[in-house]
Amino acid sequence: MRISTFRVMLGAIMFATLVVAGSALAQNAPAALAPNQTLGFGAGKMLTFNYTQNFDCVDEPTDDLDFNGILMQSDPPEFQTPICQDGTEPTIDPRGGPIKKTAHLYVLVPAFSVNNDINPDDAISCEGVVPGTICGHDLGVALIGFFGAIPEGFKATPLVFTQCPNPGLPPGTCTTHVSREDLFPVLVALGKVPATPAHNIFVPTPNHSHVIDNNLINTKKAIWWQVRPVLVMDQADWPSQDGSSGITSVKAMDAAEQAGKAVEVGSNFFLFFSSKSMAKMGH
Repeated sequence: MRISTFRVMLGAIMFATLVVAGSALAQNAPAALAPNQTLGFGAGKMLTFNYTQNFDCVDEPTDDLDFNGILMQSDPPEFQTPICQDGTEPTIDPRGGPIKKTAHLYVLVPAFSVNNDINPDDAISCEGVVPGTICGHDLGVALIGFFGAIPEGFKATPLVFTQCPNPGLPPGTCTTHVSREDLFPVLVALGKVPATPAHNIFVPTPNHSHVIDNNLINTKKAIWWQVRPVLVMDQADWPSQDGSSGITSVKAMDAAEQAGKAVEVGSNFFLFFSSKSMAKMGH
C-alpha cells in the first residue's frame, strides 16, 4: 500500500510539473498567427504584423514601368496589372505623401544557396503564378545563370526558415503581398543583364523575412510601409526562426551592408500593416 501510494503521489507531482512547464512554454511561445498576419523582427525583438489592406505598387503618370516607350499617363494597360519593380522608387507613397517620410519595411531575401543547388527544378514552381512570370524549370535555369546556384529565396523548399510565405501558403505568396516582382532594374544594377533592350523580368515574390526600424516596432494603427528588399549574401547573417542569431535589427542589417554581405535596393511597392512587439530575444 505504501509503495502504491508513493507511486500515485509521484505521478501526481510529475503531472503537475508537466502542466506548469507546459503553461510556462505556452506563455513564452508566440501566439498563433491570424491569416492576415506575419512575423517580423526589430530592435532585437520578435514582432507581429497585422495587415489590414492589400499591397499597392505606385505607378506615377510619367513612369514607363513596362518599358514600351509610352508613359503610364497615356498607357492604360500598364497599370491594369500592377507592376511591382525592385530598384525603382516613386516620389510619393500610396497616401500621396513624400516617400522620404514613409516608413521602411526591409524585406530580407536569402540570396545564398545553402547546398550550392544547381538543379533548376528546385525553383518555385509555376503552379498558381500570374501569367508572364518566369517560374519552375525556366526560373531555375535563369537563376543559376545569374547567381551560379538557386538562392534559398527562390526555392520551392528553402533550407532556411523564412517568415513568408505564411504557414500553409505556397512559395511566392504571403498575406496581402504582391505575388510577383520585376527584377530587371536590379539585375541591370548587379551587372547580371544588359541595360538594353529594357524589358520586364517577372519572377515570383521570393521567400523572405522582415525587419523594421527600432522606433516603429509598436504602431497602434496600420500605416503604409515602403518595401526595401535586402539581398542577404552570407548565410551567417540570416536570422534564425527564433531570432537568436542573424539580422534581427536595422543596426545588424546596416553592419552586413557595410561589410559587403548584403545589398539594399528601393522599390515601388508598399504594404499596409501595424506592428506589435512580442518579446526580447536572447542575443
